Amino acid sequence: MKTGSFFIIYTILLVLVGIPLLFLELAVGQRMNQDSLDLWKIIGPWSGGVGYTTFLVCFTSTTYINVINSWIFFYVNHSFQSHVPWQKCPLLRNSSDFEPECSRTSPSMYFWYRQILKASNGIEDGGRPALSLIMPYFLSWFLVCVFMINGLKSTGKVLYILVPVSCVIMFCLLIRSLMLDGAEFGLQYLLRMKTSAMYSFSAWSIAGCQVLFDLGLGSGPIISLASHMPRSNNCLSDAFVLGLVKLVTLLVITPCLFSILGFWATATTHRCSERNIETLINLITQGTLPPEAHPPANIGKNPTSVYNTWLRDLPEQLRQLVLSHVPECSRSNQFVKIKESLHFVIPTLVEAISTLPGSALWSLILFLMMLTGGLSTTMGFVHGLVTPLQDSFSFLRKQSRLITVGTSMTMFVCGLFFLRPSGSYFIRLLNVYCTILPIICILLCENIAVAWAYGAKRFIEELKILWGHPLAHIFVSLWRFVNPLMLVALLVAVPVHLSLKPLIYVAWNSKNSTLIIRPYPSWGLVLVISTLVILLFPIPVYFVYCLVYRIPFKSKSQISSLMSSKSINLSDKKRSSMEVSREEILQVVRRESDQPFF
Repeated sequence: MKTGSFFIIYTILLVLVGIPLLFLELAVGQRMNQDSLDLWKIIGPWSGGVGYTTFLVCFTSTTYINVINSWIFFYVNHSFQSHVPWQKCPLLRNSSDFEPECSRTSPSMYFWYRQILKASNGIEDGGRPALSLIMPYFLSWFLVCVFMINGLKSTGKVLYILVPVSCVIMFCLLIRSLMLDGAEFGLQYLLRMKTSAMYSFSAWSIAGCQVLFDLGLGSGPIISLASHMPRSNNCLSDAFVLGLVKLVTLLVITPCLFSILGFWATATTHRCSERNIETLINLITQGTLPPEAHPPANIGKNPTSVYNTWLRDLPEQLRQLVLSHVPECSRSNQFVKIKESLHFVIPTLVEAISTLPGSALWSLILFLMMLTGGLSTTMGFVHGLVTPLQDSFSFLRKQSRLITVGTSMTMFVCGLFFLRPSGSYFIRLLNVYCTILPIICILLCENIAVAWAYGAKRFIEELKILWGHPLAHIFVSLWRFVNPLMLVALLVAVPVHLSLKPLIYVAWNSKNSTLIIRPYPSWGLVLVISTLVILLFPIPVYFVYCLVYRIPFKSKSQISSLMSSKSINLSDKKRSSMEVSREEILQVVRRESDQPFF
């Protein structure tokens, strides 16, 4: 759960690590006008394997990222009803009784696990892809393919609509959420400062990983998209703008979410107090409790305050007797439950939204905001696959539509694996354990290649000559010392943090409709290690290759002289075929940095 101390740490790391590394990737892609597969061989000969690892990370993420969008489309499909199905349990066929599995839990959790995911009781229970998700999943890939069919230019035009719509939705949700009863409680929780967190290495490492994920660094799309930018473009200002946009977005969305969750906690606590009052009255009528335990009859518009005040004023012995029959109603306890349920943030947020007045409209608005972010993030990853393929295989350069359709179809087929009842458990395994370490290794190698192999001062001087104005040499120090140290610290902290915790996941237990914590089977650890080895394999292999053939560590020539006529012709073909503007590319990069939350 993010609090005020987390935002301070996040902002510091965004300025010291996130923006400098974003500037580095933008500058390298723009300066070289090449895809990420081969450009690192030119900048830092020993880092030649980084481009291939980046491509593999991008491919792995793209296999499951659009599955998340299919879940949202499933929600949208059921939003056009007078009573949305996640607000009330379904009835049994030919009966007036509720579905037993749903009656033992909340309707939102039942809808999420049984109607959308068709979740199995464990990762070992595979099964076929959920038929109810195939059409939403196909629609997700169809839209991505249509938006990208004419290349980056069509993508930019689509995002000219998606980005403003998403911003308007965010501000509408923020204004509405701040007007809710209980919003101030959520905001108080958000602004709660923990001084100890400022000295926690774990908090800094988590915030650092969050910065890398939020900016979309190390996964390929940033460099691929920047390779289409004119070399004279000032990507430093772009990096600051994108970092500022991300920070503002976070500062808008987070208070909105906490306000909604504060309202949900308040409404849930009110219902708890009302149920307790009814239960106590029945127990007194039955003679189980003495008449002195009779709750107040007039609870007004704030039943929680009236009930808790009455409960505190009871004699201690009578108070303990009352609490032995009814649960304690506390908004703070509701926030603890939210903190424990962050692994299924989507159904938690949907349940909170469903308690709003006019919930059907606000739920639809929320889903549209999530879809704009999810689809544009997917388009960014697909660009990270298509651009290197076109640049590496000459016969694909004139087949932009063919390669877009082919890549979308391939990813569609690969993603069917994650539509199975155990698919969400595999997504968590890949997302939590198999993604962040390769990204940190990629960024560390990129940083070393620019700062030490090519030379940070020389790189900055070339940009200064190209742009015609001086650049702050603070980036030389950041690239050479601060960023490598931070990335090495993350590279040590993340494996230690993951190894100290068991390899577990939260599974649905259909027998009693509860969530249980299960350990991943032994082959889950083997799968994680195997995936990490495959993703990182190109980096050490190319390093060994350089040692065997005595390839020097440092690049001795300038980038301009190292660029072959092939790469120059390729960049010219990019410009003539794409004809995209700087603003269109920045729209794609900006949306690429907005990761979907799961």
